[in-house]
Amino acid sequence: MAKRRRTARLTVLRGGADGKSCRQTFEVPFEPGQSLLDGLRWVRVHLDPSLTFRFSCTNANACKECLILIDGVPAYACTTRLRPGEMVLSPLANKPLIRDLFTDLASPAERLTGTCPHE
Repeated sequence: MAKRRRTARLTVLRGGADGKSCRQTFEVPFEPGQSLLDGLRWVRVHLDPSLTFRFSCTNANACKECLILIDGVPAYACTTRLRPGEMVLSPLANKPLIRDLFTDLASPAERLTGTCPHE
């Protein structure tokens, strides 16, 4: 008899700045020790390359950009452990939504305005 593989179900609030959204659930193979970020990256590679989220720690060496709501609580996807069963993922509610789990993390003071603040 084949051993049944455990999975994690990632239910993601998907949508964009237009305000239209829906929930989509992805089944991800579960292995102990994986991070939620590992699970999200697995979804992008194997199921849906359009899923949008931040993970600059792995491609730009910029930490703390994978902050999302995990089961309603703000947490980092890179340090949150993937677990069997359902995990509900949403973008940060207090940040402008760009798409899916990708929000604008820069404060208004950090955005490029085109003028030098010292002139």
